[in-house]
Amino acid sequence: MPSSQKKNRRKGKAEAAKQKPPVAKPVPATMPLSAMNYLFIALGAAVLALSYAAMYVEKEVDGLFALGIAPFTLVGAYLWILFAIFWRGKKKQTG
Repeated sequence: MPSSQKKNRRKGKAEAAKQKPPVAKPVPATMPLSAMNYLFIALGAAVLALSYAAMYVEKEVDGLFALGIAPFTLVGAYLWILFAIFWRGKKKQTG
């Protein structure tokens, strides 16, 4: 093989090594929760805040709200937040 062909081969390999591999286009990220999920979570957080605020205002450990109402509202609000996180809306049907 003549030396000029060897130089061309080496030059071709060097240029191929310098080229960057094709970069895949990034896929846009999707939100794991919908706007309705965030609305449900905000509603649960509001009920939690209001329940704790009402117990603070009552200032009695043996009061009506602290013993009779708050346990149910607090547990319900925490369960509601869990529901809001796992809830998935109906998929839109195309066709």
